[in-house]
Amino acid sequence: MTKRLAVLATLLAAALPRPAGAHCDTLDGPVVKTARAALERGQLNPVLAWVRPADEAEIRAAFGRALAVRKLGPQARDLADTSFLETVVRVHRAGEGAPYTGLKPAGQDLGPAVPAADAAIARRSPEEVERILVAAVREGLHRQFERLAARPPPGEDVAAGRAWVEAYVPYVHWVEGVHQAATAGGAHGEAAGAGHGAAHGDAPAPAHPHQPAAPAGGHQGHDPAHGHPR
Repeated sequence: MTKRLAVLATLLAAALPRPAGAHCDTLDGPVVKTARAALERGQLNPVLAWVRPADEAEIRAAFGRALAVRKLGPQARDLADTSFLETVVRVHRAGEGAPYTGLKPAGQDLGPAVPAADAAIARRSPEEVERILVAAVREGLHRQFERLAARPPPGEDVAAGRAWVEAYVPYVHWVEGVHQAATAGGAHGEAAGAGHGAAHGDAPAPAHPHQPAAPAGGHQGHDPAHGHPR
């Protein structure tokens, strides 16, 4: 049961749309919080965990400049802090293959999942995250399936058959996409081997509006009405 719930939770990450980057560019997100703490404590290493090794030199240089400028007065301190925060977030996002569009205000509406994910770290338990994700995945699956089940499969009525296929394609793509996300075991910024876009919830478009796309990995297609390989 636990394994199945964990899989369902992973599926949600790929199945539901969400803002690119989640909250890594918000003023109350973990990247900015870590960078602020580094400036106050003079300890950079926690920040370096958020960037690639190749980007360490840029962050170290920015940190050194910020510490020097902060000594010039309150206004200079604020400017130095903002510049350093922007640099860290920009470099972090570049490492994910995501654009930097500026620091976002604190208090963004991130939905229930992201705040719960962060809270779970402090609580040392993913129980609440699991509850949220499993419920959302279950709802999404039933919504997709019930839309398909309400239509008769292809037969003599071509228009009705096309309506069935139009419900079948997103249903199967949804199932395939979340299954790939659950079984890929990708690292940060990866999902089913599809790079940053897939990791942030961008689903691949169907190859044809009335034909299921071939599954990843070179598998044979299948007959949507009967489930047989073709």
